[in-house]
Amino acid sequence: MPAYDRQLLRAGHRHLCTAFALYETMIIRIFLLLLLAIFSTEPRAKGMYQEPDDFIYEVFAGAPPSPKALWITKPLRDPIEQIMGHPLDSLRVRYWTREGKVAWILEEIGKDLPITTGIVVDRGKLKRVKVLIFRESRGWEVRHDFFTNQFTDATLTDEHRLDRTIDGIAGATLSVRALTKLAQLALFLSEQVTTDVPP
Repeated sequence: MPAYDRQLLRAGHRHLCTAFALYETMIIRIFLLLLLAIFSTEPRAKGMYQEPDDFIYEVFAGAPPSPKALWITKPLRDPIEQIMGHPLDSLRVRYWTREGKVAWILEEIGKDLPITTGIVVDRGKLKRVKVLIFRESRGWEVRHDFFTNQFTDATLTDEHRLDRTIDGIAGATLSVRALTKLAQLALFLSEQVTTDVPP
Protein backbone atom coordinates (compact mmCIF):
# COMPACT_ATOMS: atom_id res chain seq x y z
CA MET A 1 0.00 0.00 0.00
CA PRO A 2 1.43 3.41 -0.92
CA ALA A 3 2.53 5.67 1.97
CA TYR A 4 -0.11 8.25 1.05
CA ASP A 5 -2.91 5.69 1.35
CA ARG A 6 -1.58 4.48 4.68
CA GLN A 7 -1.64 8.04 6.00
CA LEU A 8 -5.21 8.48 4.86
CA LEU A 9 -6.17 5.19 6.54
CA ARG A 10 -4.52 6.18 9.81
CA ALA A 11 -6.18 9.61 9.71
CA GLY A 12 -9.56 8.00 9.08
CA HIS A 13 -9.01 5.60 11.93
CA ARG A 14 -8.14 8.46 14.27
CA HIS A 15 -11.30 10.37 13.27
CA LEU A 16 -13.42 7.26 13.78
CA CYS A 17 -11.96 6.67 17.26
CA THR A 18 -12.52 10.31 18.19
CA ALA A 19 -16.13 10.21 16.99
CA PHE A 20 -16.78 7.00 18.91
CA ALA A 21 -15.26 8.46 22.08
CA LEU A 22 -17.45 11.57 21.78
CA TYR A 23 -20.53 9.43 21.23
CA GLU A 24 -19.68 7.28 24.25
CA THR A 25 -19.16 10.38 26.43
CA MET A 26 -22.51 11.80 25.29
CA ILE A 27 -24.33 8.56 26.18
CA ILE A 28 -22.72 8.50 29.64
CA ARG A 29 -23.69 12.13 30.26
CA ILE A 30 -27.30 11.51 29.25
CA PHE A 31 -27.44 8.50 31.55
CA LEU A 32 -26.03 10.51 34.46
CA LEU A 33 -28.50 13.34 33.84
CA LEU A 34 -31.40 10.87 33.91
CA LEU A 35 -30.15 9.44 37.20
CA LEU A 36 -29.81 12.93 38.63
CA ALA A 37 -33.35 13.83 37.58
CA ILE A 38 -34.76 10.69 39.20
CA PHE A 39 -32.95 11.02 42.49
CA SER A 40 -33.35 14.78 42.80
CA THR A 41 -37.14 14.57 42.32
CA GLU A 42 -37.83 11.71 44.72
CA PRO A 43 -36.81 13.48 47.97
CA ARG A 44 -39.05 16.41 47.07
CA ALA A 45 -41.92 14.15 46.17
CA LYS A 46 -42.19 12.47 49.51
CA GLY A 47 -40.48 12.55 52.84
CA MET A 48 -40.31 14.30 56.18
CA TYR A 49 -39.78 18.02 55.77
CA GLN A 50 -39.99 18.82 59.49
CA GLU A 51 -40.55 16.79 62.62
CA PRO A 52 -43.96 17.61 64.16
CA ASP A 53 -42.30 18.30 67.54
CA ASP A 54 -39.89 20.72 65.87
CA PHE A 55 -42.81 22.53 64.25
CA ILE A 56 -44.50 23.07 67.62
CA TYR A 57 -41.17 24.16 69.14
CA GLU A 58 -40.73 26.71 66.35
CA VAL A 59 -44.28 28.06 66.53
CA PHE A 60 -43.88 28.91 70.22
CA ALA A 61 -40.35 30.32 69.92
CA GLY A 62 -38.64 27.42 71.63
CA ALA A 63 -40.94 27.30 74.67
CA PRO A 64 -44.08 25.35 73.72
CA PRO A 65 -46.91 24.94 76.24
CA SER A 66 -47.97 21.51 77.40
CA PRO A 67 -50.29 19.77 74.94
CA LYS A 68 -54.00 19.62 75.60
CA ALA A 69 -56.69 17.37 74.15
CA LEU A 70 -60.01 18.25 72.57
CA TRP A 71 -62.47 15.38 72.90
CA ILE A 72 -64.60 14.83 69.81
CA THR A 73 -68.00 14.76 71.48
CA LYS A 74 -71.28 14.10 69.72
CA PRO A 75 -72.09 17.79 68.98
CA LEU A 76 -68.77 18.11 67.14
CA ARG A 77 -69.05 15.00 65.01
CA ASP A 78 -71.58 16.24 62.44
CA PRO A 79 -69.77 19.52 61.61
CA ILE A 80 -66.43 17.67 61.43
CA GLU A 81 -67.90 15.10 59.05
CA GLN A 82 -69.32 17.95 56.95
CA ILE A 83 -65.86 19.54 56.74
CA MET A 84 -63.86 16.37 56.12
CA GLY A 85 -66.38 14.34 54.15
CA HIS A 86 -65.97 11.46 56.60
CA PRO A 87 -65.91 10.90 60.37
CA LEU A 88 -62.71 11.72 62.20
CA ASP A 89 -60.83 8.53 63.02
CA SER A 90 -59.90 9.73 66.51
CA LEU A 91 -61.78 10.33 69.73
CA ARG A 92 -59.59 13.29 70.67
CA VAL A 93 -57.19 15.71 68.99
CA ARG A 94 -54.08 17.15 70.59
CA TYR A 95 -53.35 20.85 70.40
CA TRP A 96 -51.05 23.49 71.89
CA THR A 97 -52.29 26.95 72.82
CA ARG A 98 -51.11 30.18 74.37
CA GLU A 99 -52.65 33.67 74.32
CA GLY A 100 -55.10 32.90 71.54
CA LYS A 101 -52.62 31.10 69.30
CA VAL A 102 -53.47 27.42 68.69
CA ALA A 103 -51.24 24.90 66.92
CA TRP A 104 -52.48 21.62 65.50
CA ILE A 105 -50.84 18.57 63.95
CA LEU A 106 -53.48 17.08 61.66
CA GLU A 107 -53.58 14.40 58.97
CA GLU A 108 -55.73 13.73 55.95
CA ILE A 109 -55.44 11.21 53.13
CA GLY A 110 -54.27 12.64 49.80
CA LYS A 111 -54.77 9.82 47.33
CA ASP A 112 -53.77 6.76 49.35
CA LEU A 113 -51.61 7.97 52.25
CA PRO A 114 -51.94 10.61 54.99
CA ILE A 115 -50.41 14.06 54.67
CA THR A 116 -49.19 15.29 58.07
CA THR A 117 -49.69 19.03 58.37
CA GLY A 118 -48.89 21.64 60.99
CA ILE A 119 -51.46 24.45 61.24
CA VAL A 120 -51.49 27.59 63.37
CA VAL A 121 -54.65 29.56 64.10
CA ASP A 122 -54.56 32.90 65.93
CA ARG A 123 -57.83 34.44 67.07
CA GLY A 124 -59.88 32.80 64.38
CA LYS A 125 -57.47 33.34 61.49
CA LEU A 126 -55.09 30.93 59.82
CA LYS A 127 -51.52 32.06 60.31
CA ARG A 128 -49.55 29.11 59.06
CA VAL A 129 -50.11 25.91 57.09
CA LYS A 130 -47.08 23.68 56.62
CA VAL A 131 -46.74 20.18 55.18
CA LEU A 132 -44.57 18.26 57.62
CA ILE A 133 -44.65 14.74 56.18
CA PHE A 134 -45.68 13.87 52.63
CA ARG A 135 -45.97 10.18 51.75
CA GLU A 136 -47.51 10.23 48.28
CA SER A 137 -45.52 10.07 45.05
CA ARG A 138 -47.52 12.91 43.48
CA GLY A 139 -48.95 16.19 44.69
CA TRP A 140 -45.90 17.22 46.73
CA GLU A 141 -46.08 20.76 45.29
CA VAL A 142 -48.52 21.69 48.08
CA ARG A 143 -45.59 21.95 50.47
CA HIS A 144 -44.32 25.15 48.81
CA ASP A 145 -45.01 28.65 50.10
CA PHE A 146 -46.59 29.76 46.82
CA PHE A 147 -49.44 27.39 47.66
CA THR A 148 -49.66 27.49 51.47
CA ASN A 149 -49.45 31.30 51.62
CA GLN A 150 -52.95 31.37 50.14
CA PHE A 151 -54.30 30.27 53.52
CA THR A 152 -52.80 33.17 55.48
CA ASP A 153 -55.48 35.10 57.41
CA ALA A 154 -58.30 32.93 56.05
CA THR A 155 -61.31 32.53 58.34
CA LEU A 156 -64.21 30.12 58.55
CA THR A 157 -67.69 30.94 57.27
CA ASP A 158 -70.92 29.91 59.00
CA GLU A 159 -71.05 27.00 56.55
CA HIS A 160 -67.64 25.78 57.81
CA ARG A 161 -65.89 26.76 54.59
CA LEU A 162 -62.91 29.02 54.04
CA ASP A 163 -63.77 32.63 53.28
CA ARG A 164 -61.72 32.46 50.07
CA THR A 165 -61.01 30.24 47.10
CA ILE A 166 -57.74 28.31 47.18
CA ASP A 167 -56.15 27.98 43.76
CA GLY A 168 -55.35 24.42 42.79
CA ILE A 169 -52.21 22.89 41.31
CA ALA A 170 -52.27 20.75 38.18
CA GLY A 171 -51.54 17.16 39.12
CA ALA A 172 -52.03 17.80 42.84
CA THR A 173 -55.82 18.05 43.09
CA LEU A 174 -56.19 15.50 45.89
CA SER A 175 -53.38 17.04 47.95
CA VAL A 176 -54.90 20.51 47.53
CA ARG A 177 -58.27 19.16 48.64
CA ALA A 178 -56.72 17.45 51.69
CA LEU A 179 -54.92 20.60 52.88
CA THR A 180 -58.01 22.73 52.33
CA LYS A 181 -60.08 20.38 54.48
CA LEU A 182 -57.41 20.37 57.20
CA ALA A 183 -57.33 24.17 57.20
CA GLN A 184 -61.11 24.27 57.67
CA LEU A 185 -60.90 21.64 60.39
CA ALA A 186 -58.20 23.54 62.28
CA LEU A 187 -60.31 26.72 62.23
CA PHE A 188 -63.38 24.85 63.44
CA LEU A 189 -61.52 23.03 66.22
CA SER A 190 -59.88 26.28 67.31
CA GLU A 191 -63.31 27.82 67.78
CA GLN A 192 -64.04 25.10 70.33
CA VAL A 193 -60.96 25.79 72.45
CA THR A 194 -60.59 29.59 72.28
CA THR A 195 -64.10 30.85 73.02
CA ASP A 196 -62.86 32.88 76.00
CA VAL A 197 -59.95 34.60 74.23
CA PRO A 198 -60.50 38.32 73.47
CA PRO A 199 -60.23 39.32 69.78
